[in-house]
Amino acid sequence: MAGGRGGVLELAVLGSLHETPLHGYELRKRLNALLGMFRAFSYGSLYPCLRQLLTDGLIVEDSASSTAPAHAESPITLTGRRSKIVYKLTAEGKERLQELLTQAGPSAWEDESFGVHFAFFRHTEAEVRLRILEGRRSRLEERLDGVRTALARTRERLDSYTLELQRHGLESVEREVRWLNELIATERRGSSADEERHSTEGSTQEEISRASAPGADDTERRIAPEDDN
Repeated sequence: MAGGRGGVLELAVLGSLHETPLHGYELRKRLNALLGMFRAFSYGSLYPCLRQLLTDGLIVEDSASSTAPAHAESPITLTGRRSKIVYKLTAEGKERLQELLTQAGPSAWEDESFGVHFAFFRHTEAEVRLRILEGRRSRLEERLDGVRTALARTRERLDSYTLELQRHGLESVEREVRWLNELIATERRGSSADEERHSTEGSTQEEISRASAPGADDTERRIAPEDDN
């Protein structure tokens, strides 16, 4: 699927279905809660996305009804009630999700995509999380420089309401930069702790291996200096 908005929606759909299989209404609710926080979400874009994912073999449909088993040949059950189409990830879909979660380039830092990537950070490698956070911070710092420069040049020509609006936008970006600084510091502390733990575990395992090696005690006795007495 193409990048940009389509890629963001693809990640959101695959990530949501990775949590649990969902029927269309549940999926729409979840996507609205996820994407609606960051940009306007059009339901009209969901079903073309689902059709493409089905064509690509990344998801499958499973008809299910709360009152009777579903029949593969028809969405209408024997009880006459319409069954719900449940969407599930395939093995290929899980691989594609992991591929999307490893992307840490500029497309993951933008306003439309950053929030969705962040929502699935629990499934993302620590190194990738850190690159995305640092990239997002760098992008916002560039934006801050531009806004401050523009504000300094036009301050005298702006009315009080427009000036306050620009100040509000500036403060919002500054708050996000501070938030990112805290997240980056936490990620780095976690990475340092993991490296230290792995180093300690590796040293301990090496000592255990040497101690348990066949003939280790005999070797030590042979190379030990003899007692003159």
